[in-house]
Amino acid sequence: MQDFVHLHVHSQYSILDGQASIQRLVDKAIADGQRGIALTDHGNMFGVKEFWNYVKKKNGARRDKIKEVSKAIAKLQEEVDAEPNTSEEKLTELARLKAELDALPKEEFKGIIGCEVYVARRGLHFKEGKPDQSGYHLILLAKNTKGYHNLIKIVSKAWTEGFYMRPRTDRAELEKYHEGLICCSACLGGEIPRKIQAGDMAAVEEAIQWHKNLFKEDYYLELQLHKATVERANHDTYKEQRAVNEQLIALAAKHNIKLICTNDVHFVDEEHAEAHDRLICLSTSKDLDDPKRMLYSKQEWMKTRAEMNAIFEDMPEALSNTIEICNKVESYSIDHSPIMPNFEIPAEFGTEEEYRARLSEEDLFNEFTRDENGNVVMEESEAHKKIEKLGGYDKLYRIKFEADYLAHLTMIGAKKRYGDPLSQEVEERLKFELHIMKTMGFPGYFLIVQDFISAAREQLDVSVGPGRGSAAGSAVAYCLGITQIDPIKYDLLFERFLNPDRISLPDIDIDFDDDGRGRVLNWVTQKYGKEKVAHIITYGTMATKMALKDVARVQKLPLAESDRLCKLVPDRIQDPNDKDKTLKINLKNAISAVPELKAAEESADPIMHDTIKYAKMVEGNVRGTGVHACGTIICRDDITDWVPVSTADDKETGEKMLVTQYEGAVIEDTGLIKMDFLGLKTLSIIKDAVANVKATRGVEIDIDNISIEDPATYKLYCEGRTVGTFQFESPGMQKYLRELKPSTFEDLIAMNALYRPGPMDYIPDFIDRKHGRKPIEYDIDLMEKYLKDTYGITVYQEQVMLLSRLLGGFTRGESDTLRKAMGKKIKSKLDELKPKFINGGQSNGHDPQVLEKIWADWEKFASYAFNKSHATCYSWCLRHHPPE
Repeated sequence: MQDFVHLHVHSQYSILDGQASIQRLVDKAIADGQRGIALTDHGNMFGVKEFWNYVKKKNGARRDKIKEVSKAIAKLQEEVDAEPNTSEEKLTELARLKAELDALPKEEFKGIIGCEVYVARRGLHFKEGKPDQSGYHLILLAKNTKGYHNLIKIVSKAWTEGFYMRPRTDRAELEKYHEGLICCSACLGGEIPRKIQAGDMAAVEEAIQWHKNLFKEDYYLELQLHKATVERANHDTYKEQRAVNEQLIALAAKHNIKLICTNDVHFVDEEHAEAHDRLICLSTSKDLDDPKRMLYSKQEWMKTRAEMNAIFEDMPEALSNTIEICNKVESYSIDHSPIMPNFEIPAEFGTEEEYRARLSEEDLFNEFTRDENGNVVMEESEAHKKIEKLGGYDKLYRIKFEADYLAHLTMIGAKKRYGDPLSQEVEERLKFELHIMKTMGFPGYFLIVQDFISAAREQLDVSVGPGRGSAAGSAVAYCLGITQIDPIKYDLLFERFLNPDRISLPDIDIDFDDDGRGRVLNWVTQKYGKEKVAHIITYGTMATKMALKDVARVQKLPLAESDRLCKLVPDRIQDPNDKDKTLKINLKNAISAVPELKAAEESADPIMHDTIKYAKMVEGNVRGTGVHACGTIICRDDITDWVPVSTADDKETGEKMLVTQYEGAVIEDTGLIKMDFLGLKTLSIIKDAVANVKATRGVEIDIDNISIEDPATYKLYCEGRTVGTFQFESPGMQKYLRELKPSTFEDLIAMNALYRPGPMDYIPDFIDRKHGRKPIEYDIDLMEKYLKDTYGITVYQEQVMLLSRLLGGFTRGESDTLRKAMGKKIKSKLDELKPKFINGGQSNGHDPQVLEKIWADWEKFASYAFNKSHATCYSWCLRHHPPE
């Protein structure tokens, strides 16, 4: 049997045309012993990052398995060699392990990044009716890093300039960006097959010569054979393919071009053909029984090597040439360290050139590899790795220059916030934070954020929120005006934002008033360049009810029955084996939980039965794309230097806007910096109220500097009169506020944290302790330092972090790891940290049984609440200026 890999593959990211999940495609290829697989979605690279990540994960698992089995073999071999009379059992186990090792693939599985592009017939700028609406199909595969970046350029421009019904490229673009790409002539929709079918052999000759001259030995002619075996399928495809293949074989011999065979993969297994057929009905808005609708051959599953050998047994070289292509593809990474945009620093502060003249590489090495007090904290080899990870010395000069300017701005702000001179506590905190920002390579990020926030406030008349999420834990952010909450006063932790033990990009969510958000984004785009700023794509998938409705519609299941099925899907499915767990909402689980759905699945009515059957198959499929509500990319370079972009319609302006083709969850791996610009209605209301007060009473209110100790505002909270106050307006919250009678800002922060499922159980105890009906108790007296404001109850993850350091001797980084493990219930990590906490606490003189109790409490309740001071601003306006 000839070896073979698939080079023409459409996943579900060929939207409403592909019905194959990337994971299942890769898993099947690996299980079949294939050496790799290409991903060639129609006109886009939407699935590339997920594909690359999953292949990387599978290769990592294979390497881990090889290490694990090799280690076990070595250990057992040692025992066998040392024992004169080895037991049969041990010899059998040794043989089993060796067989297991032999069965593991010897090479890394290759994920080949590609795209089936549409090549405009006359050029991508022609957009005049039917001839220009689509284009010839062409398979492009990235051979190396250069090819990957060139593919990004081709695909991106196809969207930004060539879009006309579809994203289209043209020959001029292929000439410009052909380096590093392998090219295959594609299916019947390709230029050469189309011209063969039209009988225009002169045009065929021209097209072949053009492609061969451009791609040289990286140009291949592609054979496909899809022989339909069921009645309701496209039977013409096979006849057309046979006729075209005959010509392609002759042309390949004439022009000395190699042939490959492919299957036009659109689904994983043969059994998915009918589900894919229903997807095509959705895509083309046709009913299943429409006699004129588009049909596939239903042979478009991902065939095994044996199946492909059976189809192309008379063309062994076309099979083996797929391996030639696979071997040509180099191993490369599409991930990148953070690509920080350059912030323009005023010339009067200095220049990068001055820094290069003044500082030696040794100066930089010492500054970037020691702690904030100049102490050596890492091995030399580790230190050199850190310098390399930051981009080498050339990059360090820029980072150092930006870090010094950031420190300069911070100190100006610190004196306004904390007074002059600064206390030792504030100085040490700022010194630590600035050092971490510098040595993680992020000073430019903070300079950019403070710049557009400052522009929003001072130039654009936009209201900016006081800060949300973990950024509220940064004193530097507070001094720069990025946030308006003093983290030192409220025990908010910087490590919750940036963990010095784990390099991860900072993530600052910024609230702007609804009307002003667009103005800020426009300012950012103007400042950094429209090619360097983009929104982030989202993928809408078919949820359970949508899958049922969609399939029911094409099946012509009566609407009443479709609605009934959807209503039967529960909002919550309890795990029958564990009452504390809920199961994922999907059709499989819903059918297990709801007898009526089970009956529908087993129904004698074929339409009902098929609706359930195929809805299960299309459920979770990507159905469309959208735009992330707030995520925005600001890049140092043209974004298409790093990731592909597509376009979307701006709902506000109707104009086309740039959107990355990789989603927010993975975009930062590629080095791009994501910032969240949120529009908040509450800020718009506050802004309008302030304007109304000025107009009617002539009173100027500085909302950022209102008193958070205003008795009249607390009276509102005590009376539960909080309608319209963000996170304090529900009837349940109002009831508890009336019982609590909050008198401090800390009371409000705590209620915000406690009022959610789980922590709610603590509210009555919290209220009783505040009013002295129950004693305020601490498991260990030392804990009062961090639990006093919450009456002895652990309310925030910050408290857990601070107490883990105080009691168990955790480092800053370890305490943040604990916070993350508790928040995400990562049991393996908690089990690893628990003995460290108990042992550390014991060595600090604490009772191990008490420490066990504290740990159990933490595991039960690890909720983090960020400050919502705009809720207080709103209430202040409501109390003092109700008419406005």
